[in-house]
Amino acid sequence: MFYAATIFLSSLLLFLVQPLIARLILPWFGGSAAVWTTCMLFFQTLLLAGYAYAHACNARLAPRAQALLHIALLGGSLLLLPIAPDEIWKPTGGEEPITRILLLLTITVGLPYLMLSATSPLLQAWFARTRPGRDPYRLFAVSNLASLLALIGYPLLVEPLLDNREQVLAWSALYGAFTILCAGLAWAVSRISPKEDSTHSSETRSPSRGDYAVWLALSVTGSAMLLAVTNHVTQNVASIPLLWLAPLTLYLLTFILAFEGRAYRPRIAWMFVLAWLVVMAFLLRDTVFQFDLAVQLGVWLSGLFVGCLFCHGELYRARPAAAHLTAFYLTVSAGGAMGGVLVAVIAPLTFNAYYELGISVVALALLAAVRFAQINALARWGSLAALLATAAAAAYDGVRFQRDTLDSERGFYGVIRVKEWGTGTPGHSRRLIHGVIMHGEQFMAGEKRQVPTTYYQRSSGIGGAITAKQARGPARIGMIGLGVGTVAAYGNAGDLFRFYDINPQVITAARSRFTYLSDSQARIEIALGDARLNLEREPPQEFDVLGVDAFSSDAIPVHLITREALGVYLRHVKSDGIVAFHVSNRFLKLVPVVARLAREHGLHAVHVSDGGKEGDDDHTTSDWVLVSRERAALDADEIEARSPEAPEERADWRTWTDDYSNLVQILK
Repeated sequence: MFYAATIFLSSLLLFLVQPLIARLILPWFGGSAAVWTTCMLFFQTLLLAGYAYAHACNARLAPRAQALLHIALLGGSLLLLPIAPDEIWKPTGGEEPITRILLLLTITVGLPYLMLSATSPLLQAWFARTRPGRDPYRLFAVSNLASLLALIGYPLLVEPLLDNREQVLAWSALYGAFTILCAGLAWAVSRISPKEDSTHSSETRSPSRGDYAVWLALSVTGSAMLLAVTNHVTQNVASIPLLWLAPLTLYLLTFILAFEGRAYRPRIAWMFVLAWLVVMAFLLRDTVFQFDLAVQLGVWLSGLFVGCLFCHGELYRARPAAAHLTAFYLTVSAGGAMGGVLVAVIAPLTFNAYYELGISVVALALLAAVRFAQINALARWGSLAALLATAAAAAYDGVRFQRDTLDSERGFYGVIRVKEWGTGTPGHSRRLIHGVIMHGEQFMAGEKRQVPTTYYQRSSGIGGAITAKQARGPARIGMIGLGVGTVAAYGNAGDLFRFYDINPQVITAARSRFTYLSDSQARIEIALGDARLNLEREPPQEFDVLGVDAFSSDAIPVHLITREALGVYLRHVKSDGIVAFHVSNRFLKLVPVVARLAREHGLHAVHVSDGGKEGDDDHTTSDWVLVSRERAALDADEIEARSPEAPEERADWRTWTDDYSNLVQILK
């Protein structure tokens, strides 16, 4: 019971600290995706280090030496509590962020995280030593159950109920309890004499190179499938907040079921694995269900579950004797890290699109063909057919992606595509697409080339705000989020339009494939980098209008829509200036969030919902919330003509700050 409780608590803390510490430092480094990615790289590396430490202890140290070393390290880790990062790590503007983040994490949570990472494999080895004949691998199911509960519980319970300081204190208190439990077990195990230890019997067969290769291949494939499916469903299917939880939940669930020991039976499982491989191959090449949310999520999430249950079930079948338990887990951890590096690092540097999904499915089919070859003739030939089908579908998917695509570039912030239609016709147009969301469109022929389109039409909230200010003379306009530079079409001689964008590929596309910037009569300035960090460092810009329109696919960076963020924006607009928040979203109710921010600052706000005219197929619906210190600025004829609605405010919702936000609460 003490083994299970300690492993459960360690895995719970392991998965809680990752979002907590990343959330604490997110506003310091601009809230970009780079912060999350750097944190995940750190945690994945340290997890592997923890498994290596557990293996080295088990393989090289006597029980008493293991206990003394582990107790000393646990005691040292307590000196780092509470885990809140010190203000001295907050950047001043010129530092290289990745190195700074890695050093910050190492000093703040490095040793506690290493201790937590080593707990599951080390305690399983101790369990095998003290409970001869009992299966220690079932404790791995307990570990993954705790990870699953932490994964689901953080966004649903911890984040909505506790602010950052309360989360830090609660986590630190639980970690203190963990160290007491773990140190007690270490001391108890150290009292076992060498002659009682039966785990290192000379009769135990050492794993061969082939065994290590199988463990590595299965763990790499499962990890790659997890990340590839996550990228696909969150970037190419739907940018639903917290959708990334679903794949990781299923991934952990397959570990729980597989290592429980009774849920995976290869003589039955092969039929399901091959069937799902064929269905996934069909969906890779299909266009009919390309935008069917239910079909896409249903197939890919269930396919991930079946595929990972196969990988982890085969891992459990291939597990070694308890004497080599830590070597097994070290290899599995290394495979997981390799899968992560292949998808998160190598693929973006190598490919111009999300080709790794097809490659991962083919790798899964190849492993299935190898592992199922000995079951029966039907399984053998069926596996070969599934392998050929997935390879053909993946190749076709890669070729199809290039249709109508003028440019496709993949970088740190995802895949940016420029698609083109109707070349040589009056309807010739280009679109910039990030993930599944159009981030701007321009007609390339005739007078329509200079017409603002999509979310920025003259009937939109941003259109009304800009034209209202221009009616009084030359205007200074700021835009957080460049897109294709559509709002530059409003520029008159004497105006200044200053754009902020974090993605250099977007800037390149806007300048090279669209002409809004070059055609504008206004002076154009572009600031590369996180908009909030740039605005915090710049002197007041005296904007008449500052638009907040930074989206990653369909997701808004939370740090740009907090009370502190609005305070930064207000420093850069004139006394009668307007801050225009773009809140169009298929999945989030952002209007009440902005309304609460406005009230907190004592501002006036209107909601401009632009649905267009009935039968106008070229009109893109949009929602903007306009905020200003002066009510008269929002009563201008150009804005009133749009019939703005008073924004809905929810009295029961907490204000979003750099310390608190709640995406679950605002889901539609």
